Amino acid sequence: MERVLADALLTQSPEPCALLGALCGGEASAERTETLRLVLQRLEERGAGAAVLAKAAHEVAKGHLVPLLHASQGGRPASPRVLRAASAALRSCARLAGPELAVTLAEEALRELPDAPAVELLAAVAPCLRAPEDAPLLRRLARASVELALAGDAPPAVGTRLLPALAQSAEPALRAAWDALSSARPGSEGSTGPELLVLSALTEKLLPNRERHGNLDARLCGRFWRTVQAGLGRAQDALTRKRARYLLQRAVQVSAELEVDCSCGPQDTKGPSLFWWSEKKRDELLKFWENYILIMEILEGNQIHVIKPVLPKLNSLFEYAVSEENGCWCFHPSWHMCVYTRMFEGENKILAKEGVIHFLELYEVKSLPYSPELSEFITGPLMDALSESSLYSRSPGQPLGSDSPLGLKLQKFLVTYTSLLPEETKSHFLLKFIQRMADRHWCAVPVLFLSRALASIPSCKALGGEGLLALRDVLQCTMITHQVLLRGAAQCYLLQTVMRLVDVEKVSLSDASAFLMSLRQEESLGRGTMLWTELCDWLHVNERYFKQSSIGGSDGCEASLNAYVKNLVQEFVKSPGWEKESSFMPDWLEARLTALMVLLAVDVEGVKTKFREKQRTQNVLRIFLDPLLDTLGKLGTNAYMPLLRTDRCLQLLVTLLHSCVPRGSGAQDDEVSTALQASIMSVAESVSQFVLRRLTMNELQGVADVDRCQLYLTVLAELVSLQVQQGWKAGNPIGRVISPLKNACIRHLQEAEGRQEPTLSHQVQRVVSMATLAALCEAVDQHPVLQPDSPNAEPVDRFLSALPLNHMLQKPRSEEQSIGVCPLENGSVFEESSSSKGWGKVVTQYLHDQWVCLSFLLRKHHCLIPAMESDVLEYFLPAVEMPIQTLQSALDVLTILPAGRILPVFRCMEVLVPKLLTSEETLCIESFDVAWKIISSLSNTQLTFWPNLKAFVHFVFDHEILTIAAKLKSQAYFKIKEIMCKMIEMSFIKTGVFNILICHCCQSWLAAASSVSQGSFSTAKDYSELVLEACVFGAVFRRDQRLIQDVQTFIENLGQGCAANIIIENTKRDDYYVRICAIKFLCLLDVSDVSHKVFLEDLAIKLLDKDESASRSRTRYHENSLQHRVKNRAWQTLLVLFPAFDQNFLHGIIDKVFHAGFTNNQASIKYFIEWLIILILHKFPEFLPKFWECFSYSEERIKTSICTFLSVLSHLDIIVQNIPEKKLVLKQALTVALQWCLSHNFSVRLYALVALKKAWHLCKALQFEECGAWATVIECSLSQAESMHGAGNARKNWQRIQDHFFFSTFHPLKDYCLETIFYTLPRLSGVTEEEWITLDKFANFTDIPSNIGSQWYLSGTALDELSPGDWSQQDQGSALGDTDSQTEWADVQKKIIPWGQSALESDLELAFPDRAAKLGKSISRLIVVASLIDKPTNLGGLCRTCEVFGAAVLVVGSLQCVSDRQFQHLSVSAEQWLPLVEVRPSQLMDYLQQKKAEGYTVIGVEQTAQSSDLAQYRFPEKSLLLLGNEREGIPANLIQQLDVCVEIPQQGIIRSLNVHVSGALLIWEYTRQQLLRCAEPPS
Repeated sequence: MERVLADALLTQSPEPCALLGALCGGEASAERTETLRLVLQRLEERGAGAAVLAKAAHEVAKGHLVPLLHASQGGRPASPRVLRAASAALRSCARLAGPELAVTLAEEALRELPDAPAVELLAAVAPCLRAPEDAPLLRRLARASVELALAGDAPPAVGTRLLPALAQSAEPALRAAWDALSSARPGSEGSTGPELLVLSALTEKLLPNRERHGNLDARLCGRFWRTVQAGLGRAQDALTRKRARYLLQRAVQVSAELEVDCSCGPQDTKGPSLFWWSEKKRDELLKFWENYILIMEILEGNQIHVIKPVLPKLNSLFEYAVSEENGCWCFHPSWHMCVYTRMFEGENKILAKEGVIHFLELYEVKSLPYSPELSEFITGPLMDALSESSLYSRSPGQPLGSDSPLGLKLQKFLVTYTSLLPEETKSHFLLKFIQRMADRHWCAVPVLFLSRALASIPSCKALGGEGLLALRDVLQCTMITHQVLLRGAAQCYLLQTVMRLVDVEKVSLSDASAFLMSLRQEESLGRGTMLWTELCDWLHVNERYFKQSSIGGSDGCEASLNAYVKNLVQEFVKSPGWEKESSFMPDWLEARLTALMVLLAVDVEGVKTKFREKQRTQNVLRIFLDPLLDTLGKLGTNAYMPLLRTDRCLQLLVTLLHSCVPRGSGAQDDEVSTALQASIMSVAESVSQFVLRRLTMNELQGVADVDRCQLYLTVLAELVSLQVQQGWKAGNPIGRVISPLKNACIRHLQEAEGRQEPTLSHQVQRVVSMATLAALCEAVDQHPVLQPDSPNAEPVDRFLSALPLNHMLQKPRSEEQSIGVCPLENGSVFEESSSSKGWGKVVTQYLHDQWVCLSFLLRKHHCLIPAMESDVLEYFLPAVEMPIQTLQSALDVLTILPAGRILPVFRCMEVLVPKLLTSEETLCIESFDVAWKIISSLSNTQLTFWPNLKAFVHFVFDHEILTIAAKLKSQAYFKIKEIMCKMIEMSFIKTGVFNILICHCCQSWLAAASSVSQGSFSTAKDYSELVLEACVFGAVFRRDQRLIQDVQTFIENLGQGCAANIIIENTKRDDYYVRICAIKFLCLLDVSDVSHKVFLEDLAIKLLDKDESASRSRTRYHENSLQHRVKNRAWQTLLVLFPAFDQNFLHGIIDKVFHAGFTNNQASIKYFIEWLIILILHKFPEFLPKFWECFSYSEERIKTSICTFLSVLSHLDIIVQNIPEKKLVLKQALTVALQWCLSHNFSVRLYALVALKKAWHLCKALQFEECGAWATVIECSLSQAESMHGAGNARKNWQRIQDHFFFSTFHPLKDYCLETIFYTLPRLSGVTEEEWITLDKFANFTDIPSNIGSQWYLSGTALDELSPGDWSQQDQGSALGDTDSQTEWADVQKKIIPWGQSALESDLELAFPDRAAKLGKSISRLIVVASLIDKPTNLGGLCRTCEVFGAAVLVVGSLQCVSDRQFQHLSVSAEQWLPLVEVRPSQLMDYLQQKKAEGYTVIGVEQTAQSSDLAQYRFPEKSLLLLGNEREGIPANLIQQLDVCVEIPQQGIIRSLNVHVSGALLIWEYTRQQLLRCAEPPS
């Protein structure tokens, strides 16, 4: 068509030059420029009048086309269509005008790069340059093009036009391009795409062929293959990966066509080349690369169901890759690693997990030879993939607390792989593996399983000092996780790794002890655990093989553990001469290290003397501690001992006492702790005298001494505890210092009151004295034996009570300030003295300690607190007898103290508020509000939140406060309930909050229940909503939260095998402990107590209301949804409460219970409802008439819910046990069962048959002769059921329902226990494992005692031995489940790419016909008109269908539909590859007439009187398909414009198809007919 148009123009104009001039004049539109291109190309083909045309072409190029390329219209660059047309016209001009023009234009364009017009110009003239003459220019052009492409931000035309044009150039340009590409720096991840862009554009020139055997052969370049591999494995965009696959495929095709051996570089004895070809192994190589490319293409689908069947082919790649003869690699292993990297890098985490598991399983089935690339892959991409926590989740069907399948495979893999490594490379690999672990911040789950895998490697001397340091770095990575148990377990595994893999000859004892100090002893390393014993054994075996320690001497004996520890203690105790005396406390780290090594050395000695005398262990301890005890013994008499030395000795004393107590069962009989305590008590008098002197003799004078005071008080508290353990006798050395200490503190505080301008030393002594009194008060609280016998108030009590509350200590001036520092005008000092820095911390310490003392006084003298203040002028204990002022002061101090210091204030409020709630309710409510605001603000602060929350709960929910508030029913009562609701809401965000609340309330109510006073429990009914919410409490966790819980359960199941389980206290903050607490509380209530019975009945009514409201809720109700779980928990609790129900109460709720049976419920809830109904009918047969009424409703109304009552009826033997006259009941049961055996619903008939069978067997067992007349009918029905056959799975379902646990094994009476209610039945009914509560969890929750008298904790049947399975579910194990058993599938899914591999570029700026042609896509002459269609979904589906079958254009009513999300969801980007035209419905008439004029046949998809059958109709090539509206079809006025109507033949009853489906059928039929025509031989 274009040639005809050009010839017509040239025929009309005898002067071509004049025609060219005319086309160059006027406005430079796209149409005019394309016409100019056509004329120039035609003149080039004719070749007539060369001289004249050359000049004209030169003028057109320089005068019109080059300016056109640079022109801007309205500030915008020329359109892509104009640029393409002008570029093609320039190429023709260059050929017509001669090479000089091409050289000139190329030189100009090179100077203007990287502008888009310059790129277009170079793409046009590059093929016109000559090889010999223009070689330098070609080289410059090639280098510039490659550098521009590699820059990454080049114009799109570089890839789509310039590089392909360069591929058509002469040899010098290709050589220069190749050199530029090879000389570029090996790129990062971002440079892979540009490099592949250049390579794919030059592919045909860089690879040899039969006709051209040049020097360029990319197959022989390692850089080429590394780039291809980077594109295959790590490229993020699909186009780059497609280019890499194309290059690989072309290289393999070229190698096969040339039939010549080749190799990328010289053959290395260590491994194969990156790429090689051998004609001898042609078939094997083709098979290998065919499978490889197929796998890489299928991975693009990113869908696990498509990819999983291909994984066996990956196994075959390894079979090809390893030689059976010598066990060496035939193919470079990096190719296989590209496949796994691609799987890891994808967005689909399931695919990543499959890839990781497949790789880890390799060594289970095949022994692969060692390769450095394989090791680098493991420490690189594999470890990156292993950092994803979700990979470690349990497999479906695995019980809760099972080991992670991936964790197990990782463990086996690392053991196998390291065992196969050569010894010289094993150390390097493990070091790099551990360093890689330390390079990033890991989540708790991955680092745990990686640490366990390391710990499972068999013992070997693989790591030295560098490895030990790397493991310390890994330990630091574990510390950032918030999951304490997982963190502790990881530390345990890392310590085991050290003991298995470290070569002790390369590390010293000081190196080992430094690593041990990196562990947290409160989480992983504690005495008495199996890990501690294992560490002692390791030290015992290796102690003489450690590298020489820097602390030890030069001879060999100094290298022993005992010598090392002895020197360690000596060096620690003596004050180094080079260390200056400092006012600050020394770091505790050295004390902890010394204490740890002392205890380890003593226990190692115990290992040595296990079968000898035990006295040696005590002697060794004494030897180690002699320097310490000697120093401590001199503390009381040597007043000039260096401060640093005394501090360090006391730190070591405290640390030893804290660390020596073993964890676990052996704590009572531990000789080491006993001997240590005895040794310390031998110097207790000296230490206590030293503490007395330091605290009372004004020796503590600086701010830093406040911390030193805390050390002294800690020492004193430890000594008091030891003395109490040994027996507190009058005149003991510790008791002798308490009274002088107390008196001296009071004296210092009294003296401080009178000073006008106290100095720093005076103020510090004041703080020290208050801290000492607070410590003494706490000691009396912990050890009542210290309390004086006299109940009267002591002088210290009167003094503390009279002190002004919240007194802010005045910031003192130091002596230097008093002498030489001038104050400023405002009275402030210019510079703060270094000695008083941190004064705010000192003030808060003073206030905290004052409230500690006041808390002690209030509890001690709580009987003296009046309900309201009187007008007495003088009070004996002012702070106690003036509660209103004290409470107001408490509220004031809460605004001052930091979060870590408010506990004593809460304890004071706990005592004061109950006394004032009646008279000062407003003040009490204010205290509730202030306290709650503080707690709410601390929710993200772990260290202070939980202690403060516990104190807050004890304060606000004090039993006395709850009782008074409930009695008054005033604002305080509603404020407490409001706080209660807020705490429950907080529990859904912060797990464990509700646990503290419900545990405290239940404990206080149980204490009240055991009280002698009447009615002390009755107020619990006023707060029954709390117990109600506790019974149904529990959030639905996110997947990551469930994973953490699963792993924690797995660690807990390890028991003593993991030291973290022994050391870390179980905080019982899991949600299920809330329900356990509530259930155990309910089980302890006594039904014979009226108040208890009223409480239980009220709770039962509220539980039924909760179930009903959950049923009415509009939230989505599906299996294991929150709604399902709430209902499930409600009915579990009702079953627990059943023994408390009497007949009168049941009369009020029986209708609600039966109504619940008719509600649509999940299976587990149905079982609980049926069970409760069975128990009710068994205990109270009086309700049987109401039960029979449930069967009287019509089948349409009750539908399948009647199955619930038929299930109850199947347990008729239990129901009739308490009925003397059973005949009437049996007769009624048979009548009902037979009636429902005739139901239309298959499930109802099955349930009815089960009930009939059970009832009939009971009749026979009871020899009920009156039903003999029914025997024939019943036996016939049951016989027919047993032998049923026919359509579907009728017989199979009949067998399943009989074998179902509820009808076969379950016994409503014998199985009535907590185990069945909370564990067995939820497990058997398909409820998620999060809802299974084992009896162990009930037993472990010791905050509420168990009901010893109750015998219903364990089931009496074999129900707990059954496996889950519901008769209504389909068989487990479908065809998909057999995927893994396939060795290799013969055929697999592959998402085809329907355009040629050579067309790699997808320039979206191309016009649709050009883009389609560039992609090699076939375009038909079919036009689909969808202007009448309204719905975006139909339009999106049609767009996709039209693009797939190559329609010419899709006509829509508005192009705005393309931006609709529903359209995009259905079209999947088809609109980018298909021309869309907007023709509004009002314009359709004109559009159809226009197309008719162009020769199109207008075809309507409509049923009319004269419509043609689709099966008979033959579509013309130029067809226009008009689709009607979804509702009205094609309007009558448009039907008149149709050339033909085509209808789709139908076989069914429904009148019409969806418009998208109808259109798709016709589009396919048109395509099929056109394909057949093309296949027909030409006539």
